[in-house]
Amino acid sequence: MNSFADILEGIGKAPIQMKAMTNLKTLNEAYDYEKPSSFSRGVRIDLNGVTILLISGTASIDENGVSVHIGDFDAQLRRTYDNITRLLESEGCTWHNIVRTSCYLRDIDRDYDAFNIGRTKFFKEQGIEVLPASTGIQAHLCRPELLIEIEAIAMFRTKTDEK
Repeated sequence: MNSFADILEGIGKAPIQMKAMTNLKTLNEAYDYEKPSSFSRGVRIDLNGVTILLISGTASIDENGVSVHIGDFDAQLRRTYDNITRLLESEGCTWHNIVRTSCYLRDIDRDYDAFNIGRTKFFKEQGIEVLPASTGIQAHLCRPELLIEIEAIAMFRTKTDEK
C-alpha cells in the first residue's frame, strides 16, 4: 500500500492531459482576429478519470469574431449562454456540469437586475437544481460594445472509479 507521501510524489510526475476546446460553428479562434489574441476558447484537462473544462471569458461574439446584439443586454446575455452551451456540447457535456461562473458586467448598477432575471430564466430552462457557484463583477470588457462576459468551469467523470 502506498503512503500519502508516495501518492503525492506520483501526482507530481503524472502528466496532466490538456487540449484546447473549440467550436468553429459558434466562435472563431482568438488567433484569427485582425489583431490576434493569445488564448484558447477553453481548455480541457483530463485528470485521473475527472475532466475539468476551463472556459475562457465568453461574450456575444459570432463565428466570425464579430460582436452581435450591440446595445441589447438581454440578447447579448442569451448569445453568451448559447456560445458557452455550444462549447460545452463540443466536449460532451451540458450546463449541468458547470460548477462555477464568473460574470463580468460593464455596468453592474444598470444591468444586474436584467442579468439576474435572465440567468434565473436560463437555469430554469436547463432544469438545473444545484446552481453553480458564481461571482458578479463590474469590469471594463475587451470591447466597448460588449455588456456581459462569462467564464465558466465544468467538471465531470470520464470513467468510473475502480475499487
